Amino acid sequence: MTITPTSTTATFASGCFWCTEAIFKRIRGVSNIKSGYTGGKIKHPTYLEICSGLTGHTEAIQFIFDPTLIDYDDLLAIFFYTHDPTTLNRQGNDVGTQYRSVIFYHDEAQAHSARSFIEKSTRDQVYNNPIVTAIQPATVFYEAESYHQDYYDQNTAQPYCSFVIGPKLEKLRKQFLDKLKNPD
Repeated sequence: MTITPTSTTATFASGCFWCTEAIFKRIRGVSNIKSGYTGGKIKHPTYLEICSGLTGHTEAIQFIFDPTLIDYDDLLAIFFYTHDPTTLNRQGNDVGTQYRSVIFYHDEAQAHSARSFIEKSTRDQVYNNPIVTAIQPATVFYEAESYHQDYYDQNTAQPYCSFVIGPKLEKLRKQFLDKLKNPD
C-alpha cells in the first residue's frame, strides 16, 4: 500500500514482536508492518543485545495505518485485547524489559487517545490488576533482523507459533472479525 496523505504511523510493544506483528498484519487498513527495537539507549541494537535486557530497547512493531479504514482507538482496543497490559516486563513465558507493554505515540492525539483508553479501562475495571502499559514518545525505530520479519506466517508449524501465536489470532478473530483484512 502506498503511503497517502491520510496515512499515519503507529508503534506498539506488547511482548514478543512475532505475536504483535502477526496480529496487526491481519487488520484492515494496516500496511508496511515491521518488527524491530525501540526505546533504548544504543544505536542499531541486535537481537542478542536487546535480549540481554541491558540496552533498554523493547521488541516492538511499527506500521502505517489508514485512518479512513481503521481509527487509532480501534488499534488501541486490539492492542489491549491481545496481550496482558497488567504484567510488568512479561508476556506469558517471555520475561524481561524487552517484553514490556508500551505505546510509542507519534503525536499528541495518539498520546491523548492512549491515556484516555487506559483511564476508561481503569474506571470500568476491565482488568483485575492495574494497567502497567507505558505511554512514551516514539523514538528511533530499528528494524529487526530479516528472519524476524513476517515470522509467524513463515513458521506456523514452529511450536511457539502454534501454541502462543495461534491462540492469540483465534482470540483476535472472535472479537474483531469486522476489522480483519480477510475475515474468511
